[in-house]
Amino acid sequence: MSAAAAAERRRGVFLDRDGVLIRALPRNGRPYSARNLDDVELLPLVPESCATLREAGAVLIVVTNQPDLTRGGLSAEALDDTHAWLRRQVGIDDIRVCPHDDADECDCRKPRPGMLEAAAHDWRLDLGTSVMVGDRWRDVEAGRRAGCKTVFVDRGYDEQQPRDPDLVVDELSEAVPWILSFWNTEEDDHGT
Repeated sequence: MSAAAAAERRRGVFLDRDGVLIRALPRNGRPYSARNLDDVELLPLVPESCATLREAGAVLIVVTNQPDLTRGGLSAEALDDTHAWLRRQVGIDDIRVCPHDDADECDCRKPRPGMLEAAAHDWRLDLGTSVMVGDRWRDVEAGRRAGCKTVFVDRGYDEQQPRDPDLVVDELSEAVPWILSFWNTEEDDHGT
């Protein structure tokens, strides 16, 4: 790879929202999204973790399925309020939302990689050096399909588990050293 091409490579960290950045609301062993700002709570060390990743040169992009928009359980205003708050608290570069349900068979609903691929295009990200962090199998699978490294934040949900994530952690903060190490290894391998 040429020096110019290496300089153009940008790293992204794709972050699922609920269960990674903010607390998911569990019911019957499954996670659900907050429906209003009063129910939103940052998870431990999220601002610090994101700041460390940003300082390392990462573009931070939230990729979130929000089918309650289509189902009528979540208003666009409540979603916008939550995302404005999240941007202020964490310093996210971009937030991508899929409002569709499984039956819509869109390209953007995880486990499909459409949100990641579109964001990578818009932000000029190298998916091979980017990382997807999520708390559900859909997140890990979307990352795999996009060609990213994957981190599974295991919340112990009573549902399908992801297949072969690159790392399993309890919190985002535990993934940060591994992500930085992966990037350092990539730099060493490419002589940058």
